[in-house]
Amino acid sequence: MANDKKISSRFIYFFGSFGGILFGYDIGVMTGALPFLQTDWNLSGSAGLVGWITSGVMFGAIFGGAIAGSLGDRYGRRKMILISALIFALGSLLSAIVPNNGSYFLIAARIFLGLAVGAASALVPAYMSEMAPADKRGMLSGLNQTMIVSGMLISYIMDFILKDLPGAWAWRVMLAFAAVPALILYFGVLKLPESPRYLAQNGQLDAARHVLSMIRPANEVNAELKTIQEVTSEEETATENTSWGSLFSGKYRYLVIAGIGVAAFQQFQGANAIFYYIPLIVEKATGQAASSALLWPIVQGVILVLGSLVFLAIADKINRRTLLTMGGTVMALSFLLPSIMKWMMPNMNPIWIVVFLSIYVAFYSFTWAPLTWVIVGEVFPLNIRGKASGLASSLNWIGSWAVGLLFPIMTAVMSQEAVFAIFGGICLLGVLFIRFCVPETRGRSLEEIEDQGTNRNAKKEPTIN
Repeated sequence: MANDKKISSRFIYFFGSFGGILFGYDIGVMTGALPFLQTDWNLSGSAGLVGWITSGVMFGAIFGGAIAGSLGDRYGRRKMILISALIFALGSLLSAIVPNNGSYFLIAARIFLGLAVGAASALVPAYMSEMAPADKRGMLSGLNQTMIVSGMLISYIMDFILKDLPGAWAWRVMLAFAAVPALILYFGVLKLPESPRYLAQNGQLDAARHVLSMIRPANEVNAELKTIQEVTSEEETATENTSWGSLFSGKYRYLVIAGIGVAAFQQFQGANAIFYYIPLIVEKATGQAASSALLWPIVQGVILVLGSLVFLAIADKINRRTLLTMGGTVMALSFLLPSIMKWMMPNMNPIWIVVFLSIYVAFYSFTWAPLTWVIVGEVFPLNIRGKASGLASSLNWIGSWAVGLLFPIMTAVMSQEAVFAIFGGICLLGVLFIRFCVPETRGRSLEEIEDQGTNRNAKKEPTIN
């Protein structure tokens, strides 16, 4: 742990959330690299292979998230973020030096890279929620999403800058550049302290008090540490073991289902179909070559970054469930309306699809995109937070992997409008899930959320708040 009292809370929050840059960059970089890779390796007719190359990162992330959650409980969030940064740097370089036409080597390298991506997606929200005060937790946890979309925008810009390199070099340099933010993260996190809740849970009370003194007013440190100790003591004396099966016991079931459900719905709603394949979507809709449509990802990236900044401004002013309901409804309409318009007007200008996708991205950017990780970071009880966050992350990446793998296959056998209509239906199911299965968490301490959820049946609290 860093022992320098002069380290600022802003530095802690910045590098605590910087892990989002890593998997944001890798989510975005394949968007620009894929058209050049397809041309270089003649993969335009291999939808399944393209899907696996694109989604290999998400497949690895499924396992990285689950493993990192348990290891984070054992060894600490900070140490596991450091290890993830090194894996990410190595995986990025392996992806760039893959032999010519080495599709399976590239898939394996991206699965390895995905271990780090999944780990970051599990560790960063948990770390940020445990460092942030209750009244600012939404905003500070939302920094994770700002970092993710900033990483995506950086990757889109790099793709556009590098697009004039020879085809065989363009996609390799795009993939290799991901090692740069990984190394920045590593050296930044070296100076970060460990989570005070992790330290207290492991008996390091002086260290926990020291960390709290960096990020809380002096008159709040002892009270918060006492609260953390009380919750930790209660969990240690609980009769249940923190096995995977205990996640779905009567005591924890409600909060676990809420957290992992939100994480799963975020990806099955189809966002990554846009982020990975927007040049190919534009190509199919307009006939414009995908390799020359790389300005569209930048447009999407700018929308995402602006949306994340909107979220930072409103994160702790509007209820989580209200934002998720509004966002999910507009997202559903953005997917469904092009299908309805196409049915009513067969000669509709296909650019309308891209317009509606931009509306989807705008509302996704300040609702489901950041709030998923805020809720995952704050809804799980302390004693199971590592395992539950890992499971939520894995389910999120299962959805991301499935969408990344199946989208090119689905669009090869049906119209894009039909595929997006399916995603629209899933968005509506997500709204229903929010209304009936997710508690309101804004402004409540992690301990209050835990008390509400674990005692819900006894108190007969309604699901809708």
